[in-house]
Amino acid sequence: MKIKKSIILCGIILVFTIGIIPNKIVFAEAAQSKNNALSSEILIERDSLRVLYASNENIRRGIASTTKILTALCVLNNSALDKVVEITDEMVGIEGSSVYLRRGEKYTVEQLLYGLMLRSGNDAATALAISTSGSIENFAKLMNDTALNAGAKNSSFCNPHGLDDEEHYSTAYDLALITAVAMKNQEFEKIVNSEYYSFNKIGTEEKIVWVNKNKLLKKGESFNGVKTGFTKKCGRCLVAAKKENGMQLIAVALNVGPMFERCETLLNNGFKEYSLKKILASGVEYVSLNVADKKKISLFAGVKKDVYYPLTDEEYASLSYEFEKTNVDLNKKDLTEAVGKINVFSEKRLIYSAESFIIIPH
Repeated sequence: MKIKKSIILCGIILVFTIGIIPNKIVFAEAAQSKNNALSSEILIERDSLRVLYASNENIRRGIASTTKILTALCVLNNSALDKVVEITDEMVGIEGSSVYLRRGEKYTVEQLLYGLMLRSGNDAATALAISTSGSIENFAKLMNDTALNAGAKNSSFCNPHGLDDEEHYSTAYDLALITAVAMKNQEFEKIVNSEYYSFNKIGTEEKIVWVNKNKLLKKGESFNGVKTGFTKKCGRCLVAAKKENGMQLIAVALNVGPMFERCETLLNNGFKEYSLKKILASGVEYVSLNVADKKKISLFAGVKKDVYYPLTDEEYASLSYEFEKTNVDLNKKDLTEAVGKINVFSEKRLIYSAESFIIIPH
């Protein structure tokens, strides 16, 4: 039966997103790289994972140094920040971008993470991988397991830096999912939101200053990450983030020449059109439910905490709700709790569903 917008469900709940509304927002056409190769783009909201815009988001492709988002997440989940790493021969002289580590130097994991995410050091990536897992191969397994746990099912990682390899690829969608998990880590967000990082090398008076390559951080405080990338094969790649009014959006642009401009457009348009709306409010209320023999039963229903979802104003205005009972026999006299479900619709499309215990008065 239909219930009014204020009615909510009660008790211990398990909430999960089970639908996506087609996008109402009108974005400019997907940007193309200078060589006219296909680009991939996506814009998502971090907590709900709702896709607000996408173009070629499921195409497998190299993702260059945006790989290091996953590298940093794996390190943060498995290594102490104050752990000291002594640089060995296998950690130096790595092809591509570098923070110029030298054999015998010592760095903390935290310092190497800043070198990884601000300066995109492939040597820092290698040092972190080996210090965390003992070898690049073991760390790659950790990367793939971590990506899969984030929901990235269309990816394969074989190195911590993103240099070209046929067995190393992802998609814009998978990369957005990985970034959504990473951006919930406060230390990760702090690192990728830093415009620069300075420190003294361990055991020396030499001061190092690393400046972030992500130009969007200079666009305002609401821009808060995350990582650039480039190889000739992958093209220019960027994962960018912006947070306003409690909503965190993540944009991914792969093989896009004007990557900074494109991600800025995606993020700004996202905030222009969408905002977090409360779709379920905590509390309890009576509802009447049809049961056997055309009888009705009154019961308490409610949710434990408020639920928010990114919607346009038009989508929010069209919200409707449907309450379902389960196959539990609500006529049993000894029954005090049962499981029900509330479905939330926007423009008659299912966007959210929550299961809940229902308290049945006798």
